[in-house]
Amino acid sequence: MIGWVQIVGIGPGDARLVTPQVQEALAQATDAVGYIPYVDRVSENPNLTLHPSDNRVELDRSRHALEMAAAGKRVVVVSSGDPGVFAMAAAVYEAVEHGDPAWRDLDIRVLPGITAMLAASAACGAPLGHDFCAINLSDNMKPWALIDKRLRLAAEADFAMAFYNPRSKSRPEGFEKALRTLKAACGDNRPMIFARNVSRPDQTIKIVPLQDTTPDMADMRTVVLLGSSQTRIIARDGAPVVYTPRSVEI
Repeated sequence: MIGWVQIVGIGPGDARLVTPQVQEALAQATDAVGYIPYVDRVSENPNLTLHPSDNRVELDRSRHALEMAAAGKRVVVVSSGDPGVFAMAAAVYEAVEHGDPAWRDLDIRVLPGITAMLAASAACGAPLGHDFCAINLSDNMKPWALIDKRLRLAAEADFAMAFYNPRSKSRPEGFEKALRTLKAACGDNRPMIFARNVSRPDQTIKIVPLQDTTPDMADMRTVVLLGSSQTRIIARDGAPVVYTPRSVEI
């Protein structure tokens, strides 16, 4: 058997948002590795061995996948959303770069998925309709000073922004600091969108003016979007629509 590794994104939560390409990889795989809640979302298959692990062992998980592929296994590395957005694709390639030279010759592929910021944007309109950036607010692997700098520069450039990992239980003060920086740097009351459990049955979408936001509005199951100075809200019966025009008014 010729082994391979396919790093797959299983979307934000709704099973209908898993691409046919990823479904095919899961059907062909002999082994699946990933963070425990993500592996739990993989459909039962008697021919598929599951290898769930903790969230902070990405490199160990990657090495395990590569070792199994080198031994002839067909391995899927499971990420939520898209595997290339703050997820496992970079971890696997980091393991390849610094690991067994033979791993470089393995058949390794990345299969994209729908990431949470795109699902959240679609759920409320098109707030990412013009230039935007994505920032991971976790300071586990980079210093807070760098996060703060990127927030200020993104605000100065007037990007719409998407924020991942906004407020963990172990570091709840991070999002409070981020809001403080954004409120000072933006200086206006552009909309901030809190999309929790996006695409799932218990999805909630809250649209709050930036200056009125509080840290407790987000947790680790929330992706947060912030409009640019150009972002508009269309009032209507039911939920409003948020969108950022494709052209910029100077």
